[in-house]
Amino acid sequence: QLQLVESGGGLVQPGGSLRLSCAASGNTLDYHAIGWFRQAPGKERERVSCITSSGGVTHYVDSVKGRFTISRDNAKNTVYLQMDSLKPEDTAVYYCAADRPYSSACLMYFTARDYDSWGQGTQVTVSS
Repeated sequence: QLQLVESGGGLVQPGGSLRLSCAASGNTLDYHAIGWFRQAPGKERERVSCITSSGGVTHYVDSVKGRFTISRDNAKNTVYLQMDSLKPEDTAVYYCAADRPYSSACLMYFTARDYDSWGQGTQVTVSS
């Protein structure tokens, strides 16, 4: 069974950077699209970015375009989210999730319901 663990969150000042990692165990990520989602206090979970199983296609929500970069290293069974120029409104718990094998859930308007396996989340706080 696929298990995902996020890491790399923390406290950073506005304008700073963090790199989140999503490490998988129990199965290979080779056949899974991976999505990053976030949930701020009192708000609904929202999509942030996704990447196809091959890494050839990525999508971003408008609010993070040009600042966040998603990538994957299938040899390490890990997906990354590089977050630059962070803003206070990026503060949230960040989750990675995998879709069902071969289901190609990384579409322009991908949604959480298309993803099956979830990590426990990592807190990102952007504050001076």
